[in-house]
Amino acid sequence: MAVLAVALALLPLVAAELCPDHHHPRFEWLDYVVLGAMLVISCCIGFFYAMFGSKAETSADFLLGGSDMGTIPMAMSLAAGFITAIELLGNPSEMYTYGTQFWMTCVAFVLVVPITSYFYLPVYMKLRLTSCYEYLELRFNKKIRVIAAGLYVSQMVLYTSVAVYAPALALSHVTGLNTYIAVTLVYVVCIFYASQGGMKAVIMTDTFQAAVLVLSILAIILLGQGYVGGFSHVVNLNYNSGRIELFELNPNPTVRHSVWSVVIGGTVYWTTMFCSNQASIQKYLSVENISQARKALWVSSISLILVFSINFYTGMIMYAEYKECDPLSNKVISASDQLLPLFVMNTLGHLQGIPGLFVAGIFAASLGTVASAVNSLAAVTIQDFLLGVCDYKPEEHKGAALSKWISAGFGILSFLLVFVVEQLGSLLQVALSFNGMTGGIMLGLFSLGMFFPWANSRGALIGSTVAMALVVWIGLGTQIAQTRGYQSAEPKPTSLEGCDCNITYTPPPPTLDSDEMFVLYQISYLWYSVIGLVVTLVVGLGSSLVYQPQDPCRLHPDLISPPVLSLLQSLPNSIKETIGLPVQTKEAADSSLKKQTEMKGVANPGLVMDNDTV
Repeated sequence: MAVLAVALALLPLVAAELCPDHHHPRFEWLDYVVLGAMLVISCCIGFFYAMFGSKAETSADFLLGGSDMGTIPMAMSLAAGFITAIELLGNPSEMYTYGTQFWMTCVAFVLVVPITSYFYLPVYMKLRLTSCYEYLELRFNKKIRVIAAGLYVSQMVLYTSVAVYAPALALSHVTGLNTYIAVTLVYVVCIFYASQGGMKAVIMTDTFQAAVLVLSILAIILLGQGYVGGFSHVVNLNYNSGRIELFELNPNPTVRHSVWSVVIGGTVYWTTMFCSNQASIQKYLSVENISQARKALWVSSISLILVFSINFYTGMIMYAEYKECDPLSNKVISASDQLLPLFVMNTLGHLQGIPGLFVAGIFAASLGTVASAVNSLAAVTIQDFLLGVCDYKPEEHKGAALSKWISAGFGILSFLLVFVVEQLGSLLQVALSFNGMTGGIMLGLFSLGMFFPWANSRGALIGSTVAMALVVWIGLGTQIAQTRGYQSAEPKPTSLEGCDCNITYTPPPPTLDSDEMFVLYQISYLWYSVIGLVVTLVVGLGSSLVYQPQDPCRLHPDLISPPVLSLLQSLPNSIKETIGLPVQTKEAADSSLKKQTEMKGVANPGLVMDNDTV
């Protein structure tokens, strides 16, 4: 949900009267060279794996990289897929505008690793299903699988368009880089290497782009910090302005950011990204065994903490620079996502190559987002729709070629949607809100299947439907309230005392008082995923128990999370009999699951259950 909130802040890029006295430095030839080098190297990696890498014969080889990728590249790719260009521009703006409380989301990165490693990952690594939604059919039925897969496809196609367009638009206002040229470059490069090289090219290119991204943000803070007066000066200024706060303990769920909302809500949100997101699960399956995947999770988590912390600190540096003249209030820029590009161009623009490195980092984040998306969309389309719904199974030697064409097709579709996105206006905010609200519900479906052996398909459908209706109602109501002037939090104070521009400051319109708002519409956006998860689980399990619960004795044990299975099997026999345990023994269940996969059109028709300890 954090990405969502930032994305919504980026969208109102309406034309505004800008300060006529202010002129931004523009790109120089060396900046274009740096940016071009990053794009060319990305293409070369895809070309190498397409021409000289081990040949992908089947769709599984293309989509999973042959399951022989290295731990570090997979970890870097996983982290790069989570770091969007929207976040790179939005996180510093968050620190500048609202303070440092949101940094506590880094705690969530630590908590989510053991949750993923021990509760969800063993199930995926045991089953080795190309699409995670195949699990939902094995555990529930085809209807649940198709609904979840369809929801994922619609979300990702729209979100990738916004994830490229919004940052490109922000950059264009400050750097002079043409929006359409920027968007076209990202898609051409990404479609080329993702569709030609498959998962191997995506992972290795993500690793290179992660290095570019880290180098760019390190250069900004090291040079920028020196420019504004050093670390202690930056910290003192932010502390005196009330921006440094990490332990807001108010338990009120309407508080935009508190320790509780950021840590608990952030943990649930990031668990959805790590545990019920096809792009992530596909990368886990690109390595050979679960120990590699677990190591990669820790490396990825530490990398995310590093990048987010540097990114957040950049916002503090920006405040040190603009403490006496807020560029947004002074109409130097028209939206908060332009703050970081403005800072880079104004303070470091005279250093040729640095603006180019900064934009290369933003482009790298966009490329990582789109590449992971198109590869995962190809997997879902082939496994869940062509094979699962249409019962079309391509010949093995044609599987990789089909995957390439579908991957390229989704890239082109996402590119075309960019031109729709720029026309949507406020409707896009509603669409993006819907996109973010479904994360907790999707996690709820997988959790219902893995943690509660009594849950059935009817309960899963009812639980997810009720949860969807509730979070969409809350989200839409909040969006409407915001259009009427409701603010979920007061921005930290800024000043115009040091401004040279003569534009008259226009105070913001009056805000809607919280007393005039329905209480559910005041809930912090960080709780949306929690609400979706809890409602899906509670209503789903309750409905299952009312409508003929699933008989655990008929479930394959590998469909249940190992810690849950161990707990249930440790119960006294009297309790087991009362609640219908145990689940089927592994020996008795393997053959039935294999038949089930063949009947239902689930991937890996030659499925052999992995007997390694997890």
